[in-house]
Amino acid sequence: MSQNYSNHRRFYPLFHFFAVPLILLTLLASLYNCVITPNISSALIFLAIFLVLLTAIMARTFALKAQDRAIRAEEKFRYFLLAGKALPAELTLAHILALRFASDGELVVLVDKVISMQLSPDGIKKEIKSWRGDQHRV
Repeated sequence: MSQNYSNHRRFYPLFHFFAVPLILLTLLASLYNCVITPNISSALIFLAIFLVLLTAIMARTFALKAQDRAIRAEEKFRYFLLAGKALPAELTLAHILALRFASDGELVVLVDKVISMQLSPDGIKKEIKSWRGDQHRV
């Protein structure tokens, strides 16, 4: 399936639609149990489930941060190859992440447009004519 503005957001079904809802449901059930029968066991179960949720969120965050770093390096290099100069420092990470969807033919012009028109990351994505999909982001 080719990506475009309307379908570029990625979800990992096992994480987003199974693991996280199940952990949240278990957390709520353990909190309920803690309130109904307050004892050390119910408190420890709640704490354990909370730590599982925290670990899942941290693992997801760490993976995305590593991908953001890789994308930033790739886009800086791609821009240098296309424009022969460094990517402007005015661009934020969010801008760079949005620009990764632009084709090589429109990247340099789009970067100038981002700076001159103060485009938001969502505005950048809407300006892209020839979408370059990112199938590797999780």
